Amino acid sequence: MFATNNDAPRIVPAFSTLGCAEFELDETLGLAARHGLDAIEIRALGGTIDLSAYFTDRFGSPAGLAKALKASPVSVCAFNTSLRLVSATSQAKEEFLRYLPWAEAAGVRSLRVFDGGETGDESEMAEALSTLQWWRETARREGFRADMIIETHDFLALPDAIPRFLEMAPDCVLLWDTHHTWRKGGQDPVETWKQVRDNTQHLHVKDSISTPGPKLPYSYVLPGEGEFPMAALRAVLVADNYNGVMSLEWERLWHPDLPPLDLAVRSAQHNGWWFQAPRSE
Repeated sequence: MFATNNDAPRIVPAFSTLGCAEFELDETLGLAARHGLDAIEIRALGGTIDLSAYFTDRFGSPAGLAKALKASPVSVCAFNTSLRLVSATSQAKEEFLRYLPWAEAAGVRSLRVFDGGETGDESEMAEALSTLQWWRETARREGFRADMIIETHDFLALPDAIPRFLEMAPDCVLLWDTHHTWRKGGQDPVETWKQVRDNTQHLHVKDSISTPGPKLPYSYVLPGEGEFPMAALRAVLVADNYNGVMSLEWERLWHPDLPPLDLAVRSAQHNGWWFQAPRSE
């Protein structure tokens, strides 16, 4: 494992399988283990984001998946679903619920959902809260142990949207996409942290430069080689003793021109993105 700074918080270093979507589960767990990481968050496996279909095909049952995961030193910190709180249809809710048997059996406690929406206006806020209430009633009725974590991806990336949402849903759990609120929302991560720190147990990190890319008005680059203010973010996380997940979201499934995930993880380690020194080879 990595040598750690005694003054640093004990975060959970992880990566998203968006960076190696073509891998099978054992390959993904092996990659994380080779780099000494504690966890992965699963968005795609075997070339698909339909995880319930993948798990059924490869493991047969939730118990089969749980057995496979138990054999690995690497844990799964989240299943990443496609549900959006805004404009959540009955079909989308049904697809979300298909994750629950697998999560419950495997002990995965976090199910990522998107905020959705575009403006964060009163109507979108009301829709988001309605979907959140649906989930809470369902989870309570069914006795689910897993919970939603809401990614700051769409309307929650906009300035001032987070405090307005948290005022109405003060006990919700956030997955803070640090890059999205910074690059899309134009917000200083230090200031955003002040808004989200009481609700955040999972961070997404990535890096970019302002040069337009093939699909976006910016270009992703290896962690530590771009403009993302990681040093400033690191300082406030250390000051507040953050001890949740910090996951590298290397979006190679959506941007296949990116280098392999292995190289991105090495760059993150080398540049101290997990507050840890590179592992001795």
